[in-house]
Amino acid sequence: MSEEIIYKYSNYFQKLNRGFSKNLGRAPHKPILLLSIIQLIAKGVIKSNRIFITSEIILAFKQNWEDLVHTGHSRNFSLPFFHLRSEPFWHLSPKPGKQIETTRSKSIKSFNNLNESIAFAEIDKELFLLLQKSENQLWFEQILIESYFPDFKVTYLRPDSYYEEAKIESEILNEPREFYQNNIKQLRQSLEENEFEEEIFVRGGLFKRTIPKIYDYTCCISGLKINSAHNIQMVDACHIHPFSISNDDTVSNGISLSPTLHRAFDRGLITITQNFIVRISPTIEEKESSFPLFNFEDKQIQLPKKYEWYPSQEALKWHNKEVFLL
Repeated sequence: MSEEIIYKYSNYFQKLNRGFSKNLGRAPHKPILLLSIIQLIAKGVIKSNRIFITSEIILAFKQNWEDLVHTGHSRNFSLPFFHLRSEPFWHLSPKPGKQIETTRSKSIKSFNNLNESIAFAEIDKELFLLLQKSENQLWFEQILIESYFPDFKVTYLRPDSYYEEAKIESEILNEPREFYQNNIKQLRQSLEENEFEEEIFVRGGLFKRTIPKIYDYTCCISGLKINSAHNIQMVDACHIHPFSISNDDTVSNGISLSPTLHRAFDRGLITITQNFIVRISPTIEEKESSFPLFNFEDKQIQLPKKYEWYPSQEALKWHNKEVFLL
């Protein structure tokens, strides 16, 4: 790719439009987000020029902020994801029929509003192609550090992993349900609303990634398992007791299901007994179906390797009583 194109994007990165506060100076949000995106491209997490709102990008943003920002600015992921639209290489794609609610100062209202309204952001394809090469990744990282965080130009190193990610994954895998629920309660009380929204989103994203993994990426009822060179996920992480009610993202409150069976489980058309046996709702009438749910009646589900990861007896009992249709 020509030096002219590299120069163009180098110039864009060095002259980001940033908000200004008399007491705090220029906002560091945009360069932190761009730095996080470059890191995730380098790790192979971001695979196209479409930048989705994921737990990985928020965790990267959070750690880069903690490592590099020493001003009193509020760490808010929504701000740069939304306001980068003022840069010529960043383009927001709203979800169909959705519109972003903004404040009087034309800023984003909340993380939840951003996530509910925006499908993804796109960076220019030629910029994404530039960032496929390791030497260009290092070049643009260096530009961001030297332009906006010069105190770290000697000591900056791309992190191998994000410590908050490992911490939350450990909680999801190993913490007793009561401890996890109490932790969520404390976070709700201690964090600002926007930070709490981000935290819950990140934890939900890691739950969705962890549950299929402990079930070997297999639907625990049907046995569906599809491997793809493109790393496409074909099973869902399904909460037994919905998080909105239980505040429980631990693995014992999750099972791995195909999308169709996930929907059937959430709507009470199927359930799993405390003995891990599938039950089908007697309200179902299946005529000429090529995929009858009744094929799974009395089937023993596939269980994770570790006993402590088995579905919670309490959560299954709740689903049997409160959701399953009789």
